[in-house]
Amino acid sequence: MTAAATSADARRTRPSPADGRERRRRPSGLVVGAVLTYALLVALAIVYVYPFLISVATSFKPDAEAAADPLALVPETFTTAAYSRLFLNSDFPLWFRNSVIVTVTVTLGRVFFNSLAGYALARLPFRGRGVVFAGLVAVMAVPSVVLLIPKFLVINTLGIYNSFAGLIIPLLADAAGIFIMKNFFESIPASVEEAARLDGAGTFRVFWSVVLPMATPALITIVILSFQGSWNELSHFIVASQSPGLYTLTKGVAQLSSGALSQGTQYPLKLGAAVIMTIPVAVLFFVFQRRIMNASAGAEKG
Repeated sequence: MTAAATSADARRTRPSPADGRERRRRPSGLVVGAVLTYALLVALAIVYVYPFLISVATSFKPDAEAAADPLALVPETFTTAAYSRLFLNSDFPLWFRNSVIVTVTVTLGRVFFNSLAGYALARLPFRGRGVVFAGLVAVMAVPSVVLLIPKFLVINTLGIYNSFAGLIIPLLADAAGIFIMKNFFESIPASVEEAARLDGAGTFRVFWSVVLPMATPALITIVILSFQGSWNELSHFIVASQSPGLYTLTKGVAQLSSGALSQGTQYPLKLGAAVIMTIPVAVLFFVFQRRIMNASAGAEKG
């Protein structure tokens, strides 16, 4: 091979300055994209978090300061007068107790009944199963406000109006929860259940001892959705009772917003009640967030 040929080959294999510039451009472009993405996420977080921070700050302001400067995040005069009025001069503790009773009962009921109905639709062969599932999907498509008058008529006819039974029983199962459980049960291999049946287990035993423990991710999802939905429910409670002794937090705070405890803006009082209402749902989410991720990872590994 001649020296000229060797020199030509070296020129072809040697990286050109343009190639080096292209390599330098790519990492810088990735950095710019990442910076823009994080900037957008921070902006969205501020949009969502800022109103909550205003609520917390305003709840510790006097009424006059809250009306004069409602957007300030640092109170000039720090006071807990709004919370004292809520707990000492209103029915807020009664509303909180009623909400806890209804929410805990509804959440437990939905976990049990939604999982039972979902398993039946996913695994048990019976006549009309397709029609039942189609009706379930149809109910999910109907706006809840359309069902308020029929719901009131049913509750009144059954004689459970103005009672805890009227607040709780109609919420013990929901179409969305049954739909979630059905889809999850269908993802579990049927061979697991067949092995349990060979050992002599009945249908309910297979469901309770074999299938249900494997549905932890779906159950946690049902717990969160049921707790949040029943804790924040308002329209059903309006048509199910009118007794002040059965007011939940949503009805009570709505009453506060209409000026139930005297005149004026009462921003600290209203926002203080709203802040307290958000605490149980936030705690529930943060407690179960890691368990949802771990359960999902375990299901993938299995």
